Amino acid sequence: MIWFLGDVHSRFDHVIRLVKLHRPEAVVFLGDLECSLPLDIILRPILDITEIWFIHGNHDSGFPAYWHNLYGCGLAERSLHGRVVEIAGHRIAGLGGTFESQVWLPGSPDTGIQNYSDYLDRLALRPQHADIVATKKQHALSAIYPDDYFSLAMEKADILVTHEAPSCHPHGFSEIDELAQAMGAKMVVHGHHHDCLDYRSEWPTLGFEAHGVAFRSIMAIDGSVIS
Repeated sequence: MIWFLGDVHSRFDHVIRLVKLHRPEAVVFLGDLECSLPLDIILRPILDITEIWFIHGNHDSGFPAYWHNLYGCGLAERSLHGRVVEIAGHRIAGLGGTFESQVWLPGSPDTGIQNYSDYLDRLALRPQHADIVATKKQHALSAIYPDDYFSLAMEKADILVTHEAPSCHPHGFSEIDELAQAMGAKMVVHGHHHDCLDYRSEWPTLGFEAHGVAFRSIMAIDGSVIS
């Protein structure tokens, strides 16, 4: 059994308690973990019970410590962002982060930025106060970049986990639909919006099952809500 974990925003106690009780094969955080300590330290009580996987959300770049506690910790290799991994018999792909106007916002003018390195090069051309530059560099870590998106579109997966929502959500994006369709995914699971809307009427049109996992909620791979 695989569990998908809605935005925990620094609260992991319910995850630890329920994993100890139910012992799923793997858990996947859907972003916005906001780790105040390295993730492997926070989840030490369950590291021997279940596999830990994650994608990042926009809030995970809110402070340098949050980002470092994900990507500088002992579980950094468990990031699903931009790749496909077989987990408990399912090929799961991950796209972390959000669409941002300074990088790529569908429907807005093309910035020409393809990756984080491009963004830094563009930023260097604009004289700004050092504090402003540092803040922009930090925030842009969690943006969705075209290079990551289109590289992922060349892969195949059973399930796509994203922070952004597909178009069936009022604030979702058809680009998430198109990515899932290109990958042949039969399920998309997202966080970010802190809600769990009923998308079932949209599934035939989308060509995949779509699920949102609410704020600090837990959903099993069969769509049942654990918490």
